[in-house]
Amino acid sequence: MFSAVSYAIRILILKKYVLEYNGVLLMFYQTVIVAVCLFPFLFIKDVSDIQSQLPYLIMLGLITTAIGHSLMVHSLKFFSATTTGIIGSIQPVFGIILAALFLGEMPTTNTYIGGSLILAAVCIESIRSKK
Repeated sequence: MFSAVSYAIRILILKKYVLEYNGVLLMFYQTVIVAVCLFPFLFIKDVSDIQSQLPYLIMLGLITTAIGHSLMVHSLKFFSATTTGIIGSIQPVFGIILAALFLGEMPTTNTYIGGSLILAAVCIESIRSKK
């Protein structure tokens, strides 16, 4: 619930500033704020095995986070916050596909069902937003 509320607040704040500022700049500010907030956890959590996971983390961060969220912020100029939020929910589906392709992690039946529900909601919202 906290994640969903945080996501909704984030979209509403970004919607307010997207007409004045570049989407990439807004994402940069957001990333800096998140990095500062998460920095203390580097001292709490064990990060000794991060070296082996670093290429995957960079790829995941660039493809699904940096590019995806920058495009999402840019789309706020053209769509409502509701439409953008629903369409943005497709990101986990891409994460699952990338995990299957690059890490060999095969999704479970429940994951397929959840992904199908997300894709259906995105398709319905896309059709509804065109009207």
